[in-house]
Amino acid sequence: MDTDRSVVEAKAKKAEEKGEQGRSLIGEKAVLVPYMREHVPRYHEWMQDPALLVATGSEPLTLDQEYQMHLSWTTDPNKHTFIVLDKELIQGDFVPGNPHVEAMVGDVNIYMNDPSDPQLAEIEIMIAESQSRGKGLGEESVLLMMEFAVEFYSIQTFCVKIGESNTASLKLFRKLGFVDASYSEFFKEVTLALSMAENSPSKYFEKFRIRH
Repeated sequence: MDTDRSVVEAKAKKAEEKGEQGRSLIGEKAVLVPYMREHVPRYHEWMQDPALLVATGSEPLTLDQEYQMHLSWTTDPNKHTFIVLDKELIQGDFVPGNPHVEAMVGDVNIYMNDPSDPQLAEIEIMIAESQSRGKGLGEESVLLMMEFAVEFYSIQTFCVKIGESNTASLKLFRKLGFVDASYSEFFKEVTLALSMAENSPSKYFEKFRIRH
């Protein structure tokens, strides 16, 4: 199993060094960094929390499965993920390429899985560390990811699927201009969407004062 993990980590390291996978995004409160191998053990700890599993619609994985999942995220061209760092928790100065595990508090992802619309992306945000919630990190991370997706993937429409009981997330995305698009009675889930074609991206992001 250790040999398998070494192979996975070697492939993941190579993927991290390519293109946008190595890019970091810097905001006022949050820094988004590539999902690195060093982040996997902490991420694995988060995903043992039943509440986070429910909120993210995830299944519990072993640590080795989490390394495999990390590899899929860093090599799948239809996905992109960043780890969210809380700037207040970074020890010393932020150093690009340093995983800054001490400051990791969540993640933000996009999925581009609709073959009929390559300019559509589903977005997800998770702030796993309770002490970093309510500080605006989720909002800033979503906006940084959206701006990145518009620039590098030419995304024109964003959607998000949120459980109807997750009032905090529903409030966040509605504040950002997302509107209700559909509702799943079976999953008790609301789908919200935002069309960048109906908004000037530069004016949209300026409205929320994205800084770098």
